[in-house]
Formats: sequence, structure tokens, C-alpha cells
Amino acid sequence: QVQLVESGGGLVQVGGSLRLSCAASGIIFSINAMGWYRQAPGKQRELVASITTSGSTNYADSVKGRFTISRDVIKNTVYLQMNSLKPEDTAVYYCNAAGIVRYWGQGTQVTVPS
Repeated sequence: QVQLVESGGGLVQVGGSLRLSCAASGIIFSINAMGWYRQAPGKQRELVASITTSGSTNYADSVKGRFTISRDVIKNTVYLQMNSLKPEDTAVYYCNAAGIVRYWGQGTQVTVPS
């Protein structure tokens, strides 16, 4: 089992920044990649960014150049630095850990009022 604990969401004005954190614990050697997904009201959950154990990253086109995913191997923590936030970034953000089994965090709300 892998446990994921997210933090860092909140309300921020247009153009502002937030940093999300996701701390993993448990059988973390089974994880091949970690990432952030988001789900806005009435929409499907979508991939925002991911990072593999080798450090390769992948981003949704809508966040390229604004968001950065990184990891602290010692702390088993993945971060999502979000800059130049837009109202369309408003969603619940979920941390994900992928291996043989996919694990999800509880979600953290990010709100960018228009």
C-alpha cells in the first residue's frame, strides 16, 4: 500500500502562484511515476503533470511553461509549482502514484477567481 498526503491548495488571484506538495509513504519502491491530476466541476479528471523515477517529466499543453513538477527523493515528496494561475486552473488537484497499482491522494482544492 502507498499513502499520499497532499497539501498546498487554496484561493489565489489571477496571475498568482501556489505550490502543491504530495508526501508518499508505504511501499514506495513499487512506484514508477508520480503525478498530479485535476478535476473541475462537470469535467473529467485530467493529467496535469507527471514525473518518473528517472526524472522524466510530462505536462499537459494547457500548463506548459507555467507549472513545474519536481521531486525530493529523500522526503518522498512530489511538488507542483503553479505560476501565472488562471481561472481555468480552478479544480480539485489529486496526487497520483503509479506502479502495478495506481494510488490517489484525497485531493486539494485550487481556486482562481475570475
